[in-house]
Amino acid sequence: MKIKWNVMAATLVVTSLLAGCGAPKTEGTASSSSQTGSEAAAVSNASGEINVYTAIEDEQIKTYLTSFKEQYPDIKVNIVRDSTGIMTAKLIAEKDNPQADVIWGLAATSLLVMDDRKMLESYAPKGVDRVLPEFKDKANPPKWVGMDIWETAIIVNKAEMEKRNLPIPQSYEDLVKPEYKGLIAMPHPASSGTGYLTVNALHQLYGKDKAWAYMDKLHENIMVYTHSGSKPAKMASSGEAPIGISYGYSGIHEQKKGAPVEVVFPKEGSGWDMEASALVKKKDIKPEAKLFLDWAISDEPMKEYNKNYAILSIKQEGSQIPEGYKQDPVSQLTKLDLYQAARDREGILAEWEQKYGSKAEPKK
Repeated sequence: MKIKWNVMAATLVVTSLLAGCGAPKTEGTASSSSQTGSEAAAVSNASGEINVYTAIEDEQIKTYLTSFKEQYPDIKVNIVRDSTGIMTAKLIAEKDNPQADVIWGLAATSLLVMDDRKMLESYAPKGVDRVLPEFKDKANPPKWVGMDIWETAIIVNKAEMEKRNLPIPQSYEDLVKPEYKGLIAMPHPASSGTGYLTVNALHQLYGKDKAWAYMDKLHENIMVYTHSGSKPAKMASSGEAPIGISYGYSGIHEQKKGAPVEVVFPKEGSGWDMEASALVKKKDIKPEAKLFLDWAISDEPMKEYNKNYAILSIKQEGSQIPEGYKQDPVSQLTKLDLYQAARDREGILAEWEQKYGSKAEPKK
């Protein structure tokens, strides 16, 4: 049964979680191309073609886009999709010759890295005033706007645990116990946003030295580091890896398909990040790209995001906690500074690769 969520209470908790965040870098006055959402919405009989780069899961994209295609049937949307880290690297590689028009549903920490490299164009989508302040860039107009939050979860195959007479791990500390040696799949943090939000959470939760010491122990129990955030959940679902470090939606999705898995949110608190969207800075910014960003935070897609994620960037009447989540999912999140996570990303990934990259699955 779906449970009504007290959105205002959740908002206050998320605000406190983000309270330590420093202000992002800004460039002063927005460029003349940064028109308001209402001006973009005035485009009539919109047609054309846009390239949208995203890390949203494949099975979600088609459903999410239904209302955009109904509203703008003559706009062709070319979707380019990959895991967060791979998509981030692709966008950075294309910085001097950007191919994307819009970034949709990428980690906010990745967008902060891109903003620091001056890759994002200021734009206030129609309805941005409804977005809770802690879910959008502090600059005005903002460089990025959040949609929802996703969080670390441990996906455990109950049948495999019973076969081995092992308890279901409930915490990060449980995962380093010797009885789980070789049983765990985890996302590679350079490829996967879920991998990085988990590694970042360990750094901010334990501090640098204790985090690396913890990950040394965890590495002993790792079977493989995957290049997809959802793959460890799928591996746990099939029993290929009895335990998968993944994220809530992915584990719940496998559960709904009938897999014998339990979705555990670690008792120390889940790492997390925001799915967020932005306009790519380039010479010719298409009005259709702005229409897409207007749509991305409108009511219809927000309702669809809420079917998969419990924490949304807009307070909506009737918002619900999707089946499988805790009654108060916000309280499960560990306190993080996303700006610090963005600043630390490059250094953490380089050291992580040096220490643990030997167990990464081959790249396709």
